[in-house]
Amino acid sequence: MKLKNKELKAMPEAELRAKLEELRLELMKLNTQAATGTVAKNPSQIKGTKKSIARMLQQLHARKGGTPNV
Repeated sequence: MKLKNKELKAMPEAELRAKLEELRLELMKLNTQAATGTVAKNPSQIKGTKKSIARMLQQLHARKGGTPNV
């Protein structure tokens, strides 16, 4: 699930946090599948999920005044 920065900027903070939790659960499931040796549908899905989580965290920190929006 790829999310673009434009989409993230438009999301309200509550929705962004909910989506973040959802992605973290998905990542946990994917990591569990990889650890147990279950064949994943899309091996690059773990990488994409991690990047989406990073984008969301960056957006949340920027809203708090940590860094300017990029």
